[in-house]
Amino acid sequence: MEEQTLYPLDSSRVYYSMDELTLETEEGPQTLKMGAWINVDPVRIHKMIIREKTLTVDSFEVLNPLISKLRRADPEYYKKFMGLQLTIDYPGYSTGIKAKIPFENDPVGFYKWWRKGKHEEKVHLSLGNRIILFQKVSIMDPKIILKKDLELIRPAK
Repeated sequence: MEEQTLYPLDSSRVYYSMDELTLETEEGPQTLKMGAWINVDPVRIHKMIIREKTLTVDSFEVLNPLISKLRRADPEYYKKFMGLQLTIDYPGYSTGIKAKIPFENDPVGFYKWWRKGKHEEKVHLSLGNRIILFQKVSIMDPKIILKKDLELIRPAK
């Protein structure tokens, strides 16, 4: 068996698509070019960049293609990661817009669309963003907020 050259992660360098990196896999250490890793295990690479901050990559060569791969490879992970940055089809706009725009500019309309329009699966709202939304809606139009959402911001006594 031929000896494989290992390229351990160097957190002090910026990786480009042609740079080689060795990562531990179920089959043992595996060395691939960064461009191949984003095809083989996009979620793992993304977590290393965003959550763990152990991997630094070139935005143009690696991060942008990685985000595109994530959308197809793991739509749920992609939706959670994107949150309010996700582009949505929202009433009143001819093209898709970032969910953040109606969330911030029209919280009542966004709430109606998201919760009452049954679009929860289209945009992931973190607990913090749900609380912000529910608080705004409870102040601006308290009649429309659902009881379960009120309970989140006003715990039972």
